Amino acid sequence: MRESYWGYWIILLGIFVIVILMLVSNVTTTNTQDYYLIKEVTEASMVDAVDLGYYRTTGELKINSDKFVESFLRRFAENVELNTYQIDFYGIYEAPPKVSVKVTTKSATYNVASDSTSFDITNRVDAILELNGVVESSDSQDNNLSPR
Repeated sequence: MRESYWGYWIILLGIFVIVILMLVSNVTTTNTQDYYLIKEVTEASMVDAVDLGYYRTTGELKINSDKFVESFLRRFAENVELNTYQIDFYGIYEAPPKVSVKVTTKSATYNVASDSTSFDITNRVDAILELNGVVESSDSQDNNLSPR
């Protein structure tokens, strides 16, 4: 009879460990997915916000900050539920295009033995939009454009 109690305790311990691993796995998987989502949405929103008229006139990149914020929120909301996220924009520079986005994930609160624990994860992405196009070459005789 004593050996069967040990078996019950080992099974109970195994179930407890599996539950803890599932909670930790859920938090870390969400963090990885959120980071790549923020990175991709930031890049796409910056490309959407490029001021093409200014680029055609001067040849330099410039973004519209309002259009970037609108595009970012729209794209991000298409993929996630916004009531669990807090989005902050820091340092949106139009020329040269640079943005800083901080997204805080509000996770569920877990109660274990009357102790409340929540995991709020913050991801911050700083992005700079560069032009990898042609540059005027000063070495050339006929002043042609050459790739960088």
